[in-house]
Amino acid sequence: MNKHFPRARHRTWIILGLLILTSAVAAEPPPRVEAGRLEAELRIDGVLDEPAWRVAGIISDLTQQDPRPGEATPYRTEIRVLVDNQNLYFGLTCHDPEPARIAVHTMQRDGMLEGDQTVTVVLDTFGNRRRGYYFEINAAGARLDGLIAGPEEISPDWDGIWDAQTQRSPDGWTAEIRIPAQSLRFTPGAESWGFNVQRRVARDLLTLRWAGTGLDARIEDLRRAGRIEGMAGLKQGKGLSISPFGMLWREADLTTGRFTVQGDAGIDLTYNITPNIAAVLTVNTDFSETEVDTRQVNLTRFPLFFPEKRSFFLEGSNLFSFGAGIDQDFIPFFSRRFGLYQGQQVPLLGGVKVLGQLGKWDLAVLDTIAKETSVTQLTNLFAGRLTYDASEHLTVGTIVTHGNPNGVDDNLLVGADLLWRTSTFRGDKNLSLGAWASWSGGQVPDGRHSGWGLKLDYPNDLWDLFFIYKEFGDGLDPALGFLPRPGTRWFQGGGAYQPRPQGGGFGWVRQFNFELYASYAQDLNGRTESWQLFTAPFNAHTESGEHLEANLVPQFERLDAPFEIADGVLIPPGEYRFTRYRVEAQSSQQRPWEVGATVWFGDFYTGSLTQLEGFVGYTTPRGHLQIQVMANHNRAFLPQGNFSQSLWQVKLVGAFTPNLILTIYAQYDSESRNLGSNTRLRWIIRPGTDLFVVWNHDWQHPIDSRDPWALTPISDQVVAKLRWTFRR
Repeated sequence: MNKHFPRARHRTWIILGLLILTSAVAAEPPPRVEAGRLEAELRIDGVLDEPAWRVAGIISDLTQQDPRPGEATPYRTEIRVLVDNQNLYFGLTCHDPEPARIAVHTMQRDGMLEGDQTVTVVLDTFGNRRRGYYFEINAAGARLDGLIAGPEEISPDWDGIWDAQTQRSPDGWTAEIRIPAQSLRFTPGAESWGFNVQRRVARDLLTLRWAGTGLDARIEDLRRAGRIEGMAGLKQGKGLSISPFGMLWREADLTTGRFTVQGDAGIDLTYNITPNIAAVLTVNTDFSETEVDTRQVNLTRFPLFFPEKRSFFLEGSNLFSFGAGIDQDFIPFFSRRFGLYQGQQVPLLGGVKVLGQLGKWDLAVLDTIAKETSVTQLTNLFAGRLTYDASEHLTVGTIVTHGNPNGVDDNLLVGADLLWRTSTFRGDKNLSLGAWASWSGGQVPDGRHSGWGLKLDYPNDLWDLFFIYKEFGDGLDPALGFLPRPGTRWFQGGGAYQPRPQGGGFGWVRQFNFELYASYAQDLNGRTESWQLFTAPFNAHTESGEHLEANLVPQFERLDAPFEIADGVLIPPGEYRFTRYRVEAQSSQQRPWEVGATVWFGDFYTGSLTQLEGFVGYTTPRGHLQIQVMANHNRAFLPQGNFSQSLWQVKLVGAFTPNLILTIYAQYDSESRNLGSNTRLRWIIRPGTDLFVVWNHDWQHPIDSRDPWALTPISDQVVAKLRWTFRR
């Protein structure tokens, strides 16, 4: 059967291609709004009382998108648009029949806004309907921004320089947003950009939108966006941005009593080589203000994935997005390899980045030089990505990385990919086809040095279906990437049937998600390594926002070598079939109190395992104080030995204003017996000028102590950092 599979697969792709070409139809013309011309200075205070707003372009209301597209609502929304030579402005008026019930949970920059009253603006500044910018605010003025890499891909960790202020009113809330032209990359002189706006009313789980109002559309899907006209006069000035920083820190080893006090400085320079292409130079790069990683408990024999949080690497990160269907199983360019090695920070002497667009070409290049340390030598690391929009639907691209974080070994990786997408399959459905291939060379393991894969995806509201094939050679070694399981071949597929019941005893349910996903992995000789069948016979989101789910997950694992799952507990080689069960419940995110719990139980290798995950959170009515406690506990009973693992996390966010935030984040895990706290004060003096004060403190629990409160201080660090930005 396997011998004939490739030929059948090729025939399937030909049939699918013909079906796509014959099924796509022309889309409706997008809505348009003309931005008014601002001739006077505009004060950003959240109140739309300046005369300039009278000449603004107006979107008089939004259309219900979810749950009942097109139906009338009492939430009238007005959006006004202005532009001058340097900035784009939005004025928002959000009427609410019950303003006392407006939900707000945070004032924090990039905080969790899912349960809040929010307005989102997306911009497609190049008009390619693929990549763009994401800006979101809540009724308290909290800001969240990100980079859009595709209709289902958004990186919310990017921080742009922009400003927003809000005000409560007797019948709702208002907001003013200013986005400087120098915070964006765009084609100068272009008369129009892609644009969409969305309002979310959390207490009713209601979404209102300007364009793309069907259930199959997402706000980050720029193919369904409208157009904003009158952008031709927007200028980037000389395109020069200078961001120096100065810092002072005290670091102490509390086990020896030794401490040091040091200071340092650095600078980032951004210059627009052309209006569409920007170069960023960083000297003596520092990431001391970056939030700490969230600890994870690992019950697999493979490394865990931790997302990038450092601002220098997040700028333009959407341009490095590669491949379809590989997700975290293979990332050719993983920016955490830059400046980090074997869990230790490697200081960067500097780096240069070039980002932008030239016609139908997108370019992203990154090159850094890292200092010599006790574990690495002086290191030069490079990554580059080039894509070409071959047609309205098809994008092809390539990627290259060179270097090894240890500074000793040589490594080269090259790859190519293509992606075909449409939002008009059989009228208004989403469909995509993608493929990729890669190869690595240099000082890499013996074996096959290549990999390839493909994905067919049908992500829509009623049916969400996909099929993925991917293969990773046993010698494929992306030294600047992430590949936890080389030497494997994967078949993945399945989907979800997601009906929205209308009565029939299920009026309390907003949407069901009946899921069935299969994943099968084998080695390159065809031997099964693992498989899993994830089923959700019950998965419901209620009309009031609760989530209830039950899962049945049979799976298989083959171990060719002993697996130390916990300290001193080794599972012997062999083939293991077992079934896991899960029950999950979570309250609505729009209420002041939020609770949730997940229980996994059932067989596990040669014994049994119970996993408990839970959280409780509280937010004051105006979002000034947010408290969340999270706990994970694993308890396993195996013939080879029993073990118990715990992870506790506590997070407090105090917001004096949206521009002055104090965050305290503490984590303790029983494996390392380490309690770490990260206290971070961020004061946005004005957009582009930030003061950070960070205090990190660690305690160790003695291994022979039975007292849970017996903690010994081991390290202490205080950092103060001021960064400011000048633009010309």
